[in-house]
Order: sequence, then C-alpha cells, then structure tokens
Amino acid sequence: MRPEIPDHPGPDTSSLLISDLEEALLAVDRVRAGRIIEATCAASSPVSCIETLIVPVLEVIGEKWEQGQVALSQVYMSGRISEEIVATMLPPGSPERITQPKIAIAVLEDHHTLGKRILLAVLRAGGYEVTDYGAGVTVDGLVERVIQDRIEILLISTLMLPAALRAKEAVTRIKEAMPEARVIVGGAPFRFDADLWRETGADAVGRSASDTLALVRGMAGAVVS
Repeated sequence: MRPEIPDHPGPDTSSLLISDLEEALLAVDRVRAGRIIEATCAASSPVSCIETLIVPVLEVIGEKWEQGQVALSQVYMSGRISEEIVATMLPPGSPERITQPKIAIAVLEDHHTLGKRILLAVLRAGGYEVTDYGAGVTVDGLVERVIQDRIEILLISTLMLPAALRAKEAVTRIKEAMPEARVIVGGAPFRFDADLWRETGADAVGRSASDTLALVRGMAGAVVS
C-alpha cells in the first residue's frame, strides 16, 4: 500500500511521488494520477508543480519507451492524461494585454505537445498573445509561416535529437530573411546537451516554462522599446 502524500514533500518523497505518478499514468488511471498531482500541487504554484513533477515523469516514460520498456500507446495516453490535468491547473490568459511583438510557437517535426501547451498557458497567463503553429511542423512550413506573419519572437520546441538538429536549418533561413527575428529553442535534447542550442544559431534556450517566460519578457522589452 502506498504511503499518504505529505503536505510538504521533501527530496525523498519527491522521488516516491514521481514513481507513483509514473505508475498511475502507465496504468491509464486518470483518477489516481489526478489525486497525486492535486495533493502534491496544493502547497506550490501550478507551474512549479508541473516542472518538478509532471514533466520529469513524462521524461522518464519517454526514456523507457526508447529503451523498449513501455508501449507507445502508454506514452501517448500518459501525455493525454497529463495534458488534461494541466489544462485544469493553469490559469487562463490575463485579460490585460501588454504591448508586445508578434510571438509564435511550434513543435518542429515532433507531435509531442505537452511542453508546448504548458508554455502557451504560462505565456498567455503572463499577458502575451502567442500564435500556435501546432505540432509536426516541417522546416519549410515553419519558415514560410514565420516570414509571412512577420514573427518577431519564435519559440521552437523539439522532443527528439533529429528535430533539434533540423532546427538549425530553420533558424538559418529565418535569420537570413528576417535578421531582427529572435528565436528561442527548447525541449529534451537541449536539456541533455547544454551547448546544443548554440549550434542551431538560436538566440537563447528555454530550459523550463518559467525560464522561457523570463526570456520572452526580456526580448519583448528590447523589441518594443
């Protein structure tokens, strides 16, 4: 029998919570997963809880799929359940819009959308309007839309290394057409390799939702000033 979730989880209990949530997601147990997340997040902000509990669990599940330990269907359902829970946790966008440049986000070639959805919610809650180009976007499609929409700050998310490497072509072509455009890359490959983002030619790397929000704020201030 699993122990009760403490009011203020410490380092040891955090590992247990991650293990418990992983087990619930792989079993497609929405109720149990929701209970674990709700109890854990009660003492912290939604963004903090998402970044310290939900994201690490999904990364573990993704790694186990790559090692052949879990089925693709389990990875898919784990992501869907997590997305549904995250949608209930994060606040709606602020009704007071701030002066800002044109911002867009896209998942390059991959179809994993949880990270994008979390970041979109965080940015919109912070007062930013962000155009969502969706997932599975090709390099050609991304470059065409960014130039057409005159995007000033672009966020590129990737899940797998091949897509992260392809980001270099997208960034190069966008910068050639629009030198003033700013690009932020993010995703698992950039967390595993701290210097990979520099190889893409991007202006910065977002290692978390809160980190990326701070980067956007800085870039937006420079663009509109």
